[in-house]
Amino acid sequence: MAAQTVSSFGRCTHAIVRAIPESLCQQALRTEKGKEVDLARARREHELYVGVLKNKLGLSVIELPEDESLPDAPFVEDIAVVCEETALITRPGAPSRRKEIGGVKKALQDLQLNVVEMTDESATLDGGDVLFTGREFFVGLSKRTNQRGAEILADTFKDYAVSTVPVCDYLHLKSFCSMAGPNLIVIGSSEAAQKALKTMQQMSDHRYDKLTVPDDAAANCVYLNIPNKGHVLLHRGPEDFPESVKVFEKLKEHMLIPIGNIELAKVDGCLTCCSLLINKKTDL
Repeated sequence: MAAQTVSSFGRCTHAIVRAIPESLCQQALRTEKGKEVDLARARREHELYVGVLKNKLGLSVIELPEDESLPDAPFVEDIAVVCEETALITRPGAPSRRKEIGGVKKALQDLQLNVVEMTDESATLDGGDVLFTGREFFVGLSKRTNQRGAEILADTFKDYAVSTVPVCDYLHLKSFCSMAGPNLIVIGSSEAAQKALKTMQQMSDHRYDKLTVPDDAAANCVYLNIPNKGHVLLHRGPEDFPESVKVFEKLKEHMLIPIGNIELAKVDGCLTCCSLLINKKTDL
């Protein structure tokens, strides 16, 4: 089963996204105070991202409406971990975000996925701390995700090994890494990122290729394997991280799609945060 997942890694038919409320600018959680979010620009960047998934890549996109009482809700990735036909509803580490679950859960149920809920009140897990490689899971132990959350993920996806990685200087594991292909980990070049990569390499029986980019934030990309288009990588654009873009341009096999994310990054939003990607085997 796991071998089949490696060959279909990055396949995707549906995406769940959520519109940006005005409240995001003032009330979204953030590790660094100070930078003002330009709402109109944040919405433009998000619309471009959604447009790429829908129009350029042909995914069926489920767009949930904004909710002014849920300023962080556009970051749908944190609310569920989807692998094959199973969706684990997480228990976000920030209590204010647990009200986001309802809308995402309903969308996943409407897609007829096997929805599992994390009900243990001692557990916390944010999807941004979960890196699935197609072979195994790495789970960042951060301010938002704890050991019990990782254990429940392991119980839910029993076909895969689950290893934990300490995350100290960043919000999430995927704040400085992601997958750029079936065997390729993109990693930032900071000491913290490289240390986490070393931990992952030591934990795994598999040898992954790595692509090191100068900017940690640029290492968060969205990889998709789309029929007739092949390897697709959504990555931060040259106006965000010009030096990292030069590294991505070495990926000759990939369709590279630069996406600006300057505004959402001010409230710790990465490219992977803004969608839940789902591969449905059968038409609904």
